[in-house]
Amino acid sequence: MTKYKLKSSKVENAVVGTYKKIESGIVDGYQAIEDAVVKTYEKIEDKFIEKFLEERPETIDNEK
Repeated sequence: MTKYKLKSSKVENAVVGTYKKIESGIVDGYQAIEDAVVKTYEKIEDKFIEKFLEERPETIDNEK
């Protein structure tokens, strides 16, 4: 019986196709927003580091 499955109807295929298009649009929109937020955060982080921090020289003893 595992070699059989239910036949798909035209309506089912249309509904699933429409759902996938909507889902793809939402996911793409969310990804664009997430990328913009991350890029903005990285810019802020870089400016903070540039303004307030400096690199410490490496020590052999791992002193703090």
